[in-house]
Amino acid sequence: MSGMFQTPLRNRLRVGSIIGAALFLCAAFNASGALAQDAPPAKAPDRPSIDEVLRGLSRGRTVGQVAVSPDGKRLAWIEWATGGTEIRVAPVSDLKKSDRVTAAAKPEQHCHEGDLAWSPKSSALAFFSDCAVPGDQTDLYLSTLEAKPVRRLTELKGYVEAPAFSPDGKSVAFLYVEGATRPAGALAAMKPPAGVIGEDGVEIQRVALADTNAPKPGPPVLASPANLHVYEFDWSPDSKALAYVAADPPGENNWWVAKLYTQALGGDAKVVLAPAEVKGSLHGFQIAVPRWSPDGKTIAFIGGLMSDQGATGGDIWTVSADGGAPRNLSPGRPTSAAWLEWESNDDLFVSELAGGNSQLIRLHIDVDIAAKTITTTFDPPIFSIPGSVGDGRLEMSLSASADHSLFVYKSSTFDSPEEFYAAKLGRKSSEELTFSTQLSHFNEGVEPAWGKSVSLSWTSDTFQVQGWLTMPKDYDPGKKYPLIVLVHGGPAAAEVSHWGGGILSAPAFSALGYFVLQPNPRGSFGQGEEFTQANRKDFGYGDLRDILAGVDTVEAQYPIDPNRVGLTGWSYGGFMTMFAVTQTQRFKAAVAGAGISDWQSYY
Repeated sequence: MSGMFQTPLRNRLRVGSIIGAALFLCAAFNASGALAQDAPPAKAPDRPSIDEVLRGLSRGRTVGQVAVSPDGKRLAWIEWATGGTEIRVAPVSDLKKSDRVTAAAKPEQHCHEGDLAWSPKSSALAFFSDCAVPGDQTDLYLSTLEAKPVRRLTELKGYVEAPAFSPDGKSVAFLYVEGATRPAGALAAMKPPAGVIGEDGVEIQRVALADTNAPKPGPPVLASPANLHVYEFDWSPDSKALAYVAADPPGENNWWVAKLYTQALGGDAKVVLAPAEVKGSLHGFQIAVPRWSPDGKTIAFIGGLMSDQGATGGDIWTVSADGGAPRNLSPGRPTSAAWLEWESNDDLFVSELAGGNSQLIRLHIDVDIAAKTITTTFDPPIFSIPGSVGDGRLEMSLSASADHSLFVYKSSTFDSPEEFYAAKLGRKSSEELTFSTQLSHFNEGVEPAWGKSVSLSWTSDTFQVQGWLTMPKDYDPGKKYPLIVLVHGGPAAAEVSHWGGGILSAPAFSALGYFVLQPNPRGSFGQGEEFTQANRKDFGYGDLRDILAGVDTVEAQYPIDPNRVGLTGWSYGGFMTMFAVTQTQRFKAAVAGAGISDWQSYY
């Protein structure tokens, strides 16, 4: 949830063109149905039919970020409300006993409030709110969750996100683009360039600090330097320094060459790791999610080939906080790590994508000082879910109690709407088993308006490829159906089972009577770095073979009309759509969104 709560104009204009594309795709599929000998051409859906389907996609209740207090006793979360969003806080044991926490002057006032952060002692909750001027600038507020008024800590002008308390509780750090006209990042719509491109009008995201004991609101302290665009950060355990991933401005262009820095508060930034300069398997790749070890000696991070900042996947790496050679803790592991957190100096919790499953694992680091070796072992998954997980912050991030005995997250699948869950861990020295509990029942009784989904796997070249097949609504095995192949963006990303979707989505097409295949071909996350990097310098060839092998698998197992198979996708999926129709006659209709058609001009 952003601090400015604005939808870029480019995204708003895009909706109409997507609806047009969806109508064209459906019409083309149905027109090509005339070629099938056993099925008469169906009438293409009109705009009212599309609108009805879209209304069905939004069924159920959607929630935002969820955060458990460090003592594990309370849960805070974001709900959508009339005119904005609101914060609810309740005991973990009974979410029905929730109270609203707000900066609103009156109970009936609704603002946009979110980006939650608990204080280390669970005694206060920091959040951003635009209640001072609804619909305008957000500021940082602090609530002690008592009868005392909520305190405003800052006077800001710009984009803000990702608040995090210092371990000593005296400060809240957050990402801040002073004077921003839009959210930071390469995927946000930007204003028309003017002046010297890359030099004029550049907006730089920095780490800012707010004093939790400030007597009155004021401007924050800008902690990171003005010549670095910061993407993600973490506090040192002694609250005296920061670790962050940053690059030279403009940030929209340079995340792919970002470096890892440490900086003492009030000191100079120090490069700890520059992937472009190291040797080995991390050379030239991306880094994300820096996390400082409890003793302050080591920084762990995710490293690998990533297409976009925020879509994280790779191996688990560590490097000395003083710099030096990085160490890969998970070489050859057939999964993609997305988020991590230290339990102790020797143990890490890691969220990872394993095939079509989202799972949490514990990694143990064993250091043999005499032999000068480090080995790692992975415990069995604490949980493994054929669906999406996350707490609303980073990709697959979870909210944990301070002792890591409780992890809270949101989860959903194509077949089940979003709810809160808790994974409770027994101590390693006991025989208590780990178990998961559903905490919320926001969407009890809500059923999908589309068909069931299944996970499929197939062989392509030397790879085992995974994908999702969504069946038509009211599926009848005795009938023939058209198939839409929907390719995800990235390519270093993955399609994960999750509730709902937009206009170009499996639920939408399923509700209109189509089978939908969402493949995760080579280049995707979920099967390790070798798989993610397998389409480097081979875009469109091996990955297209993976997709076509998936179509073969579906046609062999389900009643698909081969004369009504179509292809669509966005970004990398748009590129694959444009490329595929130059290589095969397999697809009778194709709609490409935001794809690359000219590599030279793109570069």
